[in-house]
Amino acid sequence: MTDPHPLLSHTAPPEKGAPPQYQRSSSLDDTIEHCIGDLGWKHILQATLVSFAWFFDAQQTFISVFTDAEPQWSCVESCAGADLCQLPAAAWAWVTPADASIISDWSLQCAGSIVKGLPASSFFFGCLVGGFALATLADSSLGRKKMLVLSSLLMSLTGVLTALSTGIWMYTALRFVSGFGRATIGTCALVLSTELVGKKWRENIGIIGFICFTLGFLSLPVIAYWSRDSSWRLMYLWTCVPSVIYSISLMFIVPESPRWLFIKGRKEEFEETLRSMAAPTNRSSLTQSFFSRCGDDWVETSQETDMFSAAKILVKKGWSCRRLVSMMVVGFGIGMVYYGMPLGLGNLSVNLYVSVTLNAVSEFPASLFTFLLIGKLNRKGAVLGLCVMSGICSVCCVVVSWQGMQIVLELLSFFCACTAFDIVLIYTLELFPTSVRNSAVSMVRQALVFGGVLSPVLVAAGRKNSFLSYGVFGIAISVCALFVVCLPETRGRLLCDTIEEEERRYATANDDGVYCI
Repeated sequence: MTDPHPLLSHTAPPEKGAPPQYQRSSSLDDTIEHCIGDLGWKHILQATLVSFAWFFDAQQTFISVFTDAEPQWSCVESCAGADLCQLPAAAWAWVTPADASIISDWSLQCAGSIVKGLPASSFFFGCLVGGFALATLADSSLGRKKMLVLSSLLMSLTGVLTALSTGIWMYTALRFVSGFGRATIGTCALVLSTELVGKKWRENIGIIGFICFTLGFLSLPVIAYWSRDSSWRLMYLWTCVPSVIYSISLMFIVPESPRWLFIKGRKEEFEETLRSMAAPTNRSSLTQSFFSRCGDDWVETSQETDMFSAAKILVKKGWSCRRLVSMMVVGFGIGMVYYGMPLGLGNLSVNLYVSVTLNAVSEFPASLFTFLLIGKLNRKGAVLGLCVMSGICSVCCVVVSWQGMQIVLELLSFFCACTAFDIVLIYTLELFPTSVRNSAVSMVRQALVFGGVLSPVLVAAGRKNSFLSYGVFGIAISVCALFVVCLPETRGRLLCDTIEEEERRYATANDDGVYCI
């Protein structure tokens, strides 16, 4: 009997509004749409489990806000107006237990700002190194799933060991390793979750990870308040032990990306994965004859590449290099505000638990806004508008002297940066084909993290001159956002799977009046 559902047809209908020469041939989207069918509870569960990696990622990213906080102290004798470092040890005492923070636990209260901020900077620097070292493995040899499990397991196990630190240097080294492992978690989770579903749900499924990140961020002040009279080590155990269990469970519950399996030419695994993902109504049609229709597409599409081949392709191709550099510059500006705002909350005259909670809560409407409107938003206009608005509000924080208005402006700036953060990652997903997608998203995410590396320095400088923190944040995000103008619009476009397919689509296209290739 002739199979009525060929795996990859030789021709496909042209995209809406595309001229004939830009018609797309053989779409893997069509195959996935046929096999998966309507989004069911199984697909939602798998995508949610993958996206939940963001929850633990957020905890390790911002945990230092509490574990490395400068604790309050009080006078035992008369010492009003005195410098803590000039007082004898018997004249003062910590308000909270000595082991509530690494500062009081290891007597770092008189250490320089560089030493105090070294663990946080080491974590973000580890993210940078890990991002460049590990990102291409998800596109080359390991795949999305194994890379996600490896990264999450390395981050969480290192977090458990961090609780056993005996000094600032051991603590700093372990934070670096934790950041190194954490570097690819968000990228792999985002790419894998969106590649497990069809085009109709791709944008909305991607938002689940951002919501999980918000929940993880929001869980920190709750855990910190509950353990405020206990050792800072408990925070690492409470956040990392569940993460270890989660990382191991992923290996047995979640499938590998069928797109990646197809690109790598792993036909048997590709077939088995699609059968396991298929809706019951479509499963009976996935016969051997169905998959045997791949024919020459396996020869043309499958790629045997080394671990750095994706990075080489991104740099070698002029159009992909320009897109990557532009997105990285935009990401750098957003990262300065996104990571800098929470780290600078200690400079505000507001309760730390309250201010962190407000910032975490503000990510909810940002994720909800993106979830509801991502299908209707033009990527370029949304990113540019949000970044400029965030920059204006950030600079206004310096100009306005009323504390209440400063908090409102800070929250509004952070909200815009969060929304821009979400849209930029989805935008990057759509700009690059499957064969290099994970590497491209990872590079953009590293640019975001690089903004976070510089943020602590500006936050420290802003304690004496607020313009050096919030003012610089605002200018940076506004100027960097201008680079989005040279990028093509991707809203409503089908995902490409190979470099050749992407080049055929944009070879002579003049997208929105800007030549991008």
